[in-house]
Amino acid sequence: MPDLKSNARRATNPLPAAEAALAGETGAPLRRALWLDALDQQLRPLLPPGAAAHCRLANVSGGQLVFVTDSPVWRARLRLAEAELLDAARSVGLNPTAVILKTTTVPLHAPPAQATSPLVSATALKAVGDALASLRDPLPEDPDGPGSFPTSRTAPRRSGR
Repeated sequence: MPDLKSNARRATNPLPAAEAALAGETGAPLRRALWLDALDQQLRPLLPPGAAAHCRLANVSGGQLVFVTDSPVWRARLRLAEAELLDAARSVGLNPTAVILKTTTVPLHAPPAQATSPLVSATALKAVGDALASLRDPLPEDPDGPGSFPTSRTAPRRSGR
């Protein structure tokens, strides 16, 4: 029978990164952010027409729902639909008493990622190919011989006095 020490560590499998991030008290902010995102996804279809693309649930604090909009126009439209927002929140299990609306200058949704290199037209490819070909072509022979300058282009010499 092997002799085990009381302070010997047992071999354990490491937790996956997501489980490790959510574990314990340090994972509380991440769990809350995930809960708010899931709640936002539930409320989004219940918002007034057109508003889903221009607002986002930012927080639930006590009896207050906090929404962020991307312009003052949408803030005003949601202010008019406050009763609808409260009813929508009640339908998903919350018991809100007030709606707080804020406006941000930062886009609420990230724009779609663009390709790393833009597509090049056939005309542009041909132009680049022609430019490279012109660099490879030898220069035409100079009729006056190598190293000579045409006399019509040379400036007259001035005396230093």
